[in-house]
Amino acid sequence: MTIENKNIDLLYSDLSADLYNLYKKSSYLAIDTEAMGLVHGRDRLCLVQICNECNRTSFVKIELNTSSSPHLKALLEDEKITKIFHFARFDVAALKCNLGINTKNIFCTKIASKLARTYTNKHGLKDLINELLGIELDKSSQSSDWGSNENLSKDQLDYAANDVRYLIEAMHKLKVILRRENRYELAQKCFKTVAVHADLDILKFSNIFEH
Repeated sequence: MTIENKNIDLLYSDLSADLYNLYKKSSYLAIDTEAMGLVHGRDRLCLVQICNECNRTSFVKIELNTSSSPHLKALLEDEKITKIFHFARFDVAALKCNLGINTKNIFCTKIASKLARTYTNKHGLKDLINELLGIELDKSSQSSDWGSNENLSKDQLDYAANDVRYLIEAMHKLKVILRRENRYELAQKCFKTVAVHADLDILKFSNIFEH
């Protein structure tokens, strides 16, 4: 199903073969997820958003009892494509817990922001995009019923699209700062730990690195 914007597709349970073949040609993919809540194992995954360098955006609505999405899995486990998230730890855990996806080659703009923008403590997506790109995001639909059987509202669709639409450009700008401040290699090491933290979150471990 294609919705109003011709560059946005709405699908159910998995990407189509055509979209999978389109996205697998990308160097970068911006990814986000929406769930019923923040507790893995209790709160199910409801939506996966994907956007490529050409701003082609797809929403995959994860229906009840969906336990696998083969095209999504193949795409997110492709090590040749950099997957960009904001707070990757949550999304990577949600994708693994709900769909058995082990996401590879991760760039987290929240980690990058904390390493690069040490002059501020505002590292949420709204503040990051506003400073780096001069764009004001509307986050009013952040807390809503993403698991409803009814069609997603225009506000929900706009919110979901905005969460991936600007991530690739933000990543490039953060890379410039990280390299300038000699912190890019450190950021890459941090990105490689995201999957471990996601596994710990799924198993409900916390603070194991503290004294």
